[in-house]
Amino acid sequence: MNDIKTVCVYCASSTKADPAYFEAARTLGTLLAARGIRLVYGAGNMGLMGAVADAVLDGGGQVTGVIPRFMVEQGWHHTGLTELQVVDSMHERKQRMASMADAAIALPGGCGTLEELLELITWKQLGIYLNPIVVLNTKGYYDPLLAQLAHAVDEHFMGARHAGIWQVARTPMEAVEAIHNIPLWDPSIRKFAAL
Repeated sequence: MNDIKTVCVYCASSTKADPAYFEAARTLGTLLAARGIRLVYGAGNMGLMGAVADAVLDGGGQVTGVIPRFMVEQGWHHTGLTELQVVDSMHERKQRMASMADAAIALPGGCGTLEELLELITWKQLGIYLNPIVVLNTKGYYDPLLAQLAHAVDEHFMGARHAGIWQVARTPMEAVEAIHNIPLWDPSIRKFAAL
């Protein structure tokens, strides 16, 4: 069983998403707090980002937000976090969030969330990031992306072993269980990055 102290969560800032997505985000935050797992996320104060952070805080948990300076200047940051780290760029934000995390969970989101998830999958394929990655597939949101990734394997743009880079969970509880049980990635996998 993995010793998970901090989880990076990627998710949307949209306030208009279906209530089911907000419920899943709050449930995930509650579960993380109950297990004493610190949340690291993009420091947003709205949407699923705000929901998961607030749930962790309401449960007595710790939350670290990482956000670029220009977003702070826009007032997009959560002001009640345990810790707020302000960085210079989106690239630095993503690298820092990943470096702090013992695992990552992707909730539904738009282009930013998809980009963060796919970059982390790429890093794991290259042996740069070795920790568990879980896709929380609330309401089947990620079905099209998962089909595309399977298609990439079928068409030999990814190796079959690369399908083990991520695990899919249907519920927040499944996601939290998965981060504890997914074996750490072997860095020797990078020799298989080129097909």
